Amino acid sequence: MIELGLDKKKTKESLGLNKYYLTALKIVIAAGLIAFILYKVNAVQVYKAFTNANLYLIALVIALTALNLTLQYKKWKLTSSVLLHESNSKKIWYSLFFGIAAGSFTPARIGEYFGRAMEFKDKPVLQVTIATLTDKFFAFVVVVFIGSIASILFIHFYYGVNSLITVSLFLVQFLLFYFFIMLLLHPKLWNNNIVDYLVSRKRIGPFFKQLAIIKSLDKNYTARMMGWTLLFYSCYIIQFALLTAAFTNHNNYFHYLWAGNLVMFAKSVIPPVSLAEIGIREGASIFFLTKMGELAPSAFDASIFLFFINVLVPSLIGVVLLFRKNND
Repeated sequence: MIELGLDKKKTKESLGLNKYYLTALKIVIAAGLIAFILYKVNAVQVYKAFTNANLYLIALVIALTALNLTLQYKKWKLTSSVLLHESNSKKIWYSLFFGIAAGSFTPARIGEYFGRAMEFKDKPVLQVTIATLTDKFFAFVVVVFIGSIASILFIHFYYGVNSLITVSLFLVQFLLFYFFIMLLLHPKLWNNNIVDYLVSRKRIGPFFKQLAIIKSLDKNYTARMMGWTLLFYSCYIIQFALLTAAFTNHNNYFHYLWAGNLVMFAKSVIPPVSLAEIGIREGASIFFLTKMGELAPSAFDASIFLFFINVLVPSLIGVVLLFRKNND
């Protein structure tokens, strides 16, 4: 019995050690990605791009951050009221900021789930986690649908893919999305052989298992969440486009909006091997924007500045609120 207890203790310590090394590894990866990008991009040119930026556009992007946070709050308030039966605006705001702060520098933003639960002490952590997962689910659907369209167009125009292949890809994409919408609006369709077959597949099975959460969602809630999510996503993409225009001093807004969708799609489908997707976001921005004729330093500046104002600043606000709450 004593040996069994010691074995359990060693197992826990081993697991804790593995988690520690995993976090340390991801920090190293994030730092390595940034170092690699800065090595490839001339640091002097990055600084020059920043000093020559259009400050009016940057100010507009900073102002849009308030709208960005408000739309996130609207999404989380709707989910909180439906799934958590919580309508206290102050609690919901605090929960949102705590989540941003906790998720900013944790692998795969896992800390956001626990951060949001900190304000709802009367709710089970698992219940808040499911609510947060549901909130994130709608954003993922929007990013994947719009991003896949942008990606198909990108490979068609920049890699000369045959039009027949492009049309076929669009057809497959829209059929899959139509199938998903039917599952969303008619939960009874989950009980069929097609869904059972998809769930049994190794590659896509886990994804469809996660989709099972939509079976219990109300249609009115689903429609409203899709609306708020589209507004939030649009705000984010517009911020990216304005920042790109500010740092490039060009006005190719269509390309910048297109690139923003591609960056979001790449950031969502690439496994979270770094903290807060640092390096992945910047690398994707450089790749797509340079393909569109822009300079790498400007693409890097636009991406990293968007991270500062949409993630870092709200995270600092969350930390301040947390300390104030602890002092109360």
